[in-house]
Amino acid sequence: MATFLYRIGRWAFRRRRLVGGLWLGVLVLAVVAAAMAPEGKEEDLSMPGTESQKAFDLLDERFPQSNSQGAEARLVFRAPDGQRVTARENKAAVENTLGSLDGGDQVASTTDPYETGAVSEDGTIAYSTITYTADAVDLAEPTKSALEDAASQARDAGLTVEIGGSALDSEEEPGGTTEIIGVAVAAVVLVLALGSLVAAGLSLLTAFVGVAIAFGLVSALAVPLGLTSTVAILALMLGLAVGIDYALFITSRFRDERAQGSEPEEAAGRAVGTAGSAVVFAGATVFIALVGLGVVGIPELTKMGMGGAGAVALAVLVALTLVPALFGFFGRRVLSRAVRKEPSYRRSGSERPGSERPHPVPTAAGRPGLGTRWARFVLRRPAAVLLIAGLGLGAVALPALSLELGLPGDESKSVETTQRRAYDLLSEGFGPGFNGPLTLVVDMPASSGSGDTRATTDLVAKTVRGVDGVASVGDPVLSRGKDTAVLTAVPQTAPNSGETKDLVHAIRGAVSGVEADTGADILVTGTTAMNIDISEAMSDALVPYLTVVIGLAVLLLMVVFRSVLVPVKAALGFLLSVGAAFGVLVAVFQWGWAADLIGIEQTGPVMSLMPILIIGIVFGLAMDYEVFLLTRMREAYVHGASPGEAIVNGFRHSGRVVAAAAIIMISVFAGFIGMSSPTIQTMGVGLAAAVAFDAFVVRMAIAPAVLALLGHRAWWLPRILNRVLPNVDIEGEKLSRHVPASAAELDAAVPRLPVGRHRH
Repeated sequence: MATFLYRIGRWAFRRRRLVGGLWLGVLVLAVVAAAMAPEGKEEDLSMPGTESQKAFDLLDERFPQSNSQGAEARLVFRAPDGQRVTARENKAAVENTLGSLDGGDQVASTTDPYETGAVSEDGTIAYSTITYTADAVDLAEPTKSALEDAASQARDAGLTVEIGGSALDSEEEPGGTTEIIGVAVAAVVLVLALGSLVAAGLSLLTAFVGVAIAFGLVSALAVPLGLTSTVAILALMLGLAVGIDYALFITSRFRDERAQGSEPEEAAGRAVGTAGSAVVFAGATVFIALVGLGVVGIPELTKMGMGGAGAVALAVLVALTLVPALFGFFGRRVLSRAVRKEPSYRRSGSERPGSERPHPVPTAAGRPGLGTRWARFVLRRPAAVLLIAGLGLGAVALPALSLELGLPGDESKSVETTQRRAYDLLSEGFGPGFNGPLTLVVDMPASSGSGDTRATTDLVAKTVRGVDGVASVGDPVLSRGKDTAVLTAVPQTAPNSGETKDLVHAIRGAVSGVEADTGADILVTGTTAMNIDISEAMSDALVPYLTVVIGLAVLLLMVVFRSVLVPVKAALGFLLSVGAAFGVLVAVFQWGWAADLIGIEQTGPVMSLMPILIIGIVFGLAMDYEVFLLTRMREAYVHGASPGEAIVNGFRHSGRVVAAAAIIMISVFAGFIGMSSPTIQTMGVGLAAAVAFDAFVVRMAIAPAVLALLGHRAWWLPRILNRVLPNVDIEGEKLSRHVPASAAELDAAVPRLPVGRHRH
């Protein structure tokens, strides 16, 4: 691999105009395709195979005139202080408001609260349900405007009016102040780490190219593949983070090779052959983990995984080809200012960029760097460092034992939104469970008549009313064929509470006896039941997915480092960092610690998709730091250094770069915390915390401490595994014996390279 990538790096450096032109062409095509494509729309979260999803599918079949998962709005009216909504003037205002919606575009029906009894016991609050013929994502802007105008009409009459339901749901748009701040922090870190504005700009430029192409492709494929805004934001988040990091790693190695006396073209080849090998491995682990999210069975999670994996794959390709091409364009300006001032790097005005003669840079005999001093400190006190770091992460991870999964609803939105205020009004007037009604679908055998359906439905209603925790059960609605009935049960508790989860299971258990006696198929569904089913499916899939990811990590690292204990140490460290990240999520989003700082106004269960998503993403990112830090250690060890010297060598060469890469990634992820979407907020907090723990505690404290305690045993591999496992040469040992190819040899080799097929 190292030799192949070495040839790609040298070829990209020599053919920089061709490589740059190809990527510019791809970028233009992606932007044009995105601009011409129709706008993508959000889709309802579904979980094929669950009872609630089966019920939704059955409702669509038996009630074709309605859309079981169609848009719905609730106009919630509150009378002025001291008045009732049943007063004549208030009643007239409500009826006029609803009358303005009747017969509107996409409106299926509106309910009259005075006829349906949708008035609170104290008479101060009433609501009307407006159903639509289209899903929330397909509602036209005039339809939404008509709903808001109707609410304004009632407000003008003196009523307090809020709008709940899904009708006003909107997509989260990427871009904002906090994301810009995150990128700005990344830029500052790059300048400090590389000591060159050009080198920092190079990493940012290549990352932006990859992200722009990925974002353009996601936008262009949004409609045919059903990709949502969350997929686009995840692709943006991951593409920026790994794109900057991968470019940073290759740029840093290029500068090291130049400092050792290699000519620019040779340095580019060696940088791609060594650091590029690590980039390929790290990118492959992220790619596999994200694609593997498809095994969970949630379409939205599969799309998020595929979108993120595509962004990572593009980041790898850009790093391997465009980065060395830009080395050729920028020449010596990629080097730090201090290095460029060295007499050995000064060139005459007639030399072209990138054509300087190689001269080693004198190494200053000053004070060792921070990475070297830290490594030596750990070597002196490995047991203490391991104990403190391990116990610290364990303490942070303790809240994860209380992890509760759920899906955010209107209760998680800001109190400044009308949806949240409508939620609160309904809870006040009709009880907390009113915002999460349960739908029971009674499906009778084909041989049953309408009398059997009514009798069975009455029995179901009686049974459900007898279950503790049920506030009320509505009248049944029969299908046209009289073979299916629908009932609505209102819990006494809030939708995301543990009591409601227990109630769903209790109702399913209670109606199982009716199923046995009547032969009917009774399904419990609704948004609340669907959220519960998805959360439980995610919980069930968490341990198997984690097992697969850990097994994959151990296997891949065993191949890379030719060791048994190093992969085991890496996997256990990964578990610690992920556990600590889960602990932070519980503390912030369930317990409310520091919630005000990031604008979280309502605590509740952690977004059910987050644990598996964080595991999939952080797994690959953790392997990034493991590979880039330990490859230098193993490289020194196999060349005769002692275990302790190898650790110091790894931190001397890679410690600063890995720290910078981690800070960049944390900044990019943290930049998404300021978005209004609870899903994106949770993702930003979880990923930023996981990267911080993994990079600075696990890889820079626990890893060297464990290696110091293990000594030579850390790099032991049984003979049988040594013969069986392939040697991928990720450190580029073969390059140390490699004679630089001539220009003619490289040109002859171009047709064998994938990018070479684009030559004219």
